Amino acid sequence: MENISKIWLGPLPADSPYVKPFRMYYVQNGVEKNWDLLKVHDSVAIVLYNTTRQKLVLVRQFRPAVYHGHVTSTENGTFDVDLQSYPPAIGVTLELCAGIVDKAKSWTEIAREEVLEECGYDVPVSRIEEVMVYRSGVGSSGAKQAMYYCEVTDADKVNSGGGVDDEIIEVVELSLDEVRAMVRQGAVNNSPPSCLMGLMWFLANKAPAST
Repeated sequence: MENISKIWLGPLPADSPYVKPFRMYYVQNGVEKNWDLLKVHDSVAIVLYNTTRQKLVLVRQFRPAVYHGHVTSTENGTFDVDLQSYPPAIGVTLELCAGIVDKAKSWTEIAREEVLEECGYDVPVSRIEEVMVYRSGVGSSGAKQAMYYCEVTDADKVNSGGGVDDEIIEVVELSLDEVRAMVRQGAVNNSPPSCLMGLMWFLANKAPAST
């Protein structure tokens, strides 16, 4: 995952299938304003709990945007990145199993596919429970994300996961104590808010009372 030999930045191609930048103009209280926006895909995220092991199942992956955030925080404008000063590990995140909505399928079915592809568990959609729907990136994209909850067992495991095509995803199991440490006051994580919100929701609503 961290075997990255070269990193550089460039302009966004106009034909990007994932990100469309534009500027919106509007009049508010008689004053003309504008805001720069990104059109991105809506998405699903799944809080996955293995009841056999009593572990939360998350995924670890390299996120270029997170890496870029670290680099530009000190060297804004750098286009040829020094990998010694900024090792790829700073861009590796811990997240919920998730994926974009880019197929003509129900969101629950897309969530089921992500659980299979990323984490290796094959479960029917009937076992995937909707938790909440909210907006992410409200300052830049306003995209919609649906969070789901699914309990799995070792018997549901059909492959090692890791994603499809050229994805590099590591499946990570966390104990409840490790999850609590992630959301404790003062914690610092390379995780998105949706992941931390999902973990807090699990601890408040689904975690076994005996642990």
